[in-house]
Amino acid sequence: MKSEIEPDLTTQLEDTGDGRSIESFLGKVVKEHRTNQGLTIADLAEQSGLSRSMVSKIENGQVSTSLDSIVSLARALGISISALFKNFEHREGNAQHVKAGKGMEVVRRGTTKGHTYHLLAYDQGPVKLFEPFLITMDDEAEVFPTFEHPGTEFIYMLQGKMEYRHGNRSYLLQPGDALTFQGSVAHGPERLIKLPIRFITVIMYGQSPELGT
Repeated sequence: MKSEIEPDLTTQLEDTGDGRSIESFLGKVVKEHRTNQGLTIADLAEQSGLSRSMVSKIENGQVSTSLDSIVSLARALGISISALFKNFEHREGNAQHVKAGKGMEVVRRGTTKGHTYHLLAYDQGPVKLFEPFLITMDDEAEVFPTFEHPGTEFIYMLQGKMEYRHGNRSYLLQPGDALTFQGSVAHGPERLIKLPIRFITVIMYGQSPELGT
């Protein structure tokens, strides 16, 4: 079964430390783009498929906005998601610092329990080049779908033990193991052997190189 990353959980993002939360920052940017385009809250609500009340709360930084709502707003405004966040970090070197446990929480379709994705960086370029996730699994009863996506995926195991399937082959992954593969081939966890399981996965978009087996 083919599945893509589906962002349906609310964001869990840190305050910057100077009283400026990412929610309030996002609200100001959304409002600025909306007013610059001569749109009312009602206009943006209609074009994004969100309620007027929700758009108003987002602009006022009163809610933790779900990632799919952010996608809807960006599309309605005719801009990329990266454009909404490009000025959030102003530190020298333009580095992104995501504190432990503060990455944006998202979920893949078909994974409903015991399987958490935290996005560790927000690609700010005009084209999405990569997505790094910290993934935690702690429910051995969960049944996983297979995933397919463009680009190359890299996995590095931190904790636990599992069998991971890619195409017709399964690989035993333990702490310190790494696995790199083409995302276009069906893949996903096959058997959870030792819980909890934690691993880093980085999806690199663009043309996938031919990988050895």
